[in-house]
Amino acid sequence: MCGIAGIWQRKGLRLSDAKPALQAMAGAIQHRGPDDAGIWADQDAGIGFAHRRLSILDLSPAGHQPMVSACGRYLIVFNGEIYNHLELRRELDSLAFSLADECTRTQPPGAQSKGLAQSVKNVWRGHSDTETLLAALSQWGVRKALERCVGMFAFALWDRQQRMLILGRDRIGEKPLYYGWQGDVFLFGSELKALRAYPGYRAEINRGALALFLRHNYVPAPYTIISSIYKLPPGTYLTVSTEHKNAMPLAYWSAREVAERGQHDLFKGTHKDAGTELESLLRQAVAGQMVADVPLGAFLSGGTDSSAVVALMQAQSPRPVKTFTIGFWQTEYNEAEYAKAVARHLGTEHTELYVTEQEALGVIPSLPEIYDELFADSSQIPTYLVSKLARQHVTVSLSGDGGDELFGGYNRYFWTRNIWRKLGWLPTSMRLAIAALLTGIRPQAWNSVFHRFQCFLPGRWRYANPGDKLHKLADLLAVKTPEEIYHQLVSHWEKPALVVPDGKEPGTVLTDSAGWAQLPDFAHRMMYLDLVTYLPDDILVKVDRAAMRVGLETRVPYLDHQVVEFAWRLPLSTKIRNSQGKQLLRRVLHQYVPEGLIERPKMGFGVPLDVWLRGALRPWAEGLLDEQRLAREGFFNPVPIGQKWADHLRGDRNWAYHLWDVLMFQAWLEHWGGAPAS
Repeated sequence: MCGIAGIWQRKGLRLSDAKPALQAMAGAIQHRGPDDAGIWADQDAGIGFAHRRLSILDLSPAGHQPMVSACGRYLIVFNGEIYNHLELRRELDSLAFSLADECTRTQPPGAQSKGLAQSVKNVWRGHSDTETLLAALSQWGVRKALERCVGMFAFALWDRQQRMLILGRDRIGEKPLYYGWQGDVFLFGSELKALRAYPGYRAEINRGALALFLRHNYVPAPYTIISSIYKLPPGTYLTVSTEHKNAMPLAYWSAREVAERGQHDLFKGTHKDAGTELESLLRQAVAGQMVADVPLGAFLSGGTDSSAVVALMQAQSPRPVKTFTIGFWQTEYNEAEYAKAVARHLGTEHTELYVTEQEALGVIPSLPEIYDELFADSSQIPTYLVSKLARQHVTVSLSGDGGDELFGGYNRYFWTRNIWRKLGWLPTSMRLAIAALLTGIRPQAWNSVFHRFQCFLPGRWRYANPGDKLHKLADLLAVKTPEEIYHQLVSHWEKPALVVPDGKEPGTVLTDSAGWAQLPDFAHRMMYLDLVTYLPDDILVKVDRAAMRVGLETRVPYLDHQVVEFAWRLPLSTKIRNSQGKQLLRRVLHQYVPEGLIERPKMGFGVPLDVWLRGALRPWAEGLLDEQRLAREGFFNPVPIGQKWADHLRGDRNWAYHLWDVLMFQAWLEHWGGAPAS
């Protein structure tokens, strides 16, 4: 796991300018790679690469980057892991002579031949996956090489012969890559702060992206909060050259095609057969991701997803797997006891840390620096804390992210279907009357009612904060289609343009129905949209930034593309039944962990943000939300923000997430400095 950055100036650059700039860019992301650093520049070509290395495979100098190909034509900086790189090496070894011939034919003028007629197997400099990827790109070209790779990655490749810069990103978007033009200079990097370190960098805040941020608590790809900078979408590569300055990303893998093809070619076996196949694929993915030359462990919440990953790790490990959990003293937010029970059953070497409110709140001042780009998923706090805990013991940690999106785990998948089936036929006037009845009782009063009768309620009705969920349900009753329900469920501020002056939201995957996967069931359509939006732009961002801040590599077995592709071949009935998701995944897990240790209402990885904002965080929040300050800065309309703040303080409604969005922007702006809006 590493950090990458670079510059390209078409008219050439002076090394005396380029090297300090590259060193500054690499220094800005030193936390992503504390073990080694390297820069390289070609003055005539105007290209420069910078790299920070977190050594995971091949700890020797043979893994140093930037790395040049054996033939001398290509140069790469790479962030990530290619899990099947040994298989690719064997395939490349079998093509040794054709590879040698290709390198000889395409060798740049003046380059020295170094035994190119020898077998590739005899000229490997080390055993890093970076060297394997570089050889694969040299042999097969970008698209075919990426189609063969199993892994998570972001890279930049310079073709000396064609004078082309190629950026690439993994299929699901586990590893980040930002890019954009600053005048006549093209910049790229693993995080925005790397680009920001380039001398002369200009940051103009994009009001449309800010509006999207208020809706989603993240900025959806390809946008960023900076007008001239973009995120490379997952599953794509981008070629930049003198002739193609404004080239568009090209897809080498399409989640939409995978989803549509899978649902047209459904798995034909029994439910038992499907479970056997899923277990086999997950075992293979977990085994591949356990390969490392450094200590390795896993996050364990005690829920279905992480427990299944840990179970399959322990089943394939000769020693106890190291597992890590963060606990909170507030019962409604604490999963540590469940994790401990699972760890005890599986026999892992378990470490848990109960965090005080003061320790959790102490993370907040660092959030703008840690997350770099605008980000407001409040579970960023415990994610950082568990990453920090794990890094004290291991350098690599596996996680259970992705299970909800692939196997139907989010409550909204059943809520939306059930709401529409039961209420969609009612006249709008009647639905509005029901909404008025639900909102006529304050959320706290609803919570008291549910708590009093909880022992009499079926498990599927035992939600955390039921009162707030009923108020959210009331907001949904006026919609006209199930698609509108989903869009509201994934929105924080429903009308962000009223909060951000001139903040017209640009189009996204969620608003362009022409780009949606054509799937017969709406639950599957929601899962697809989460897979291409919420997962890469929220969940994976949260984990990557938190873990890399402390030099921890995270790996996500569920996002092995072979697992993803199989999941889309499964009928919906294998995922959701009786308002409970992940049916097939539970079947796999129950072979390793008793059902009683796992089955409970879904909690999520949250913090008592609503309580904090009314208590310990109130002075900090009031300073950032000051009406005069908001008016002076000009990014927000103070009126709707002030209304929600007052409602929240009175306890009329829990607006913590809406307010957190605004607070995270304000804190980000304060940390990184003001910038003109565009």
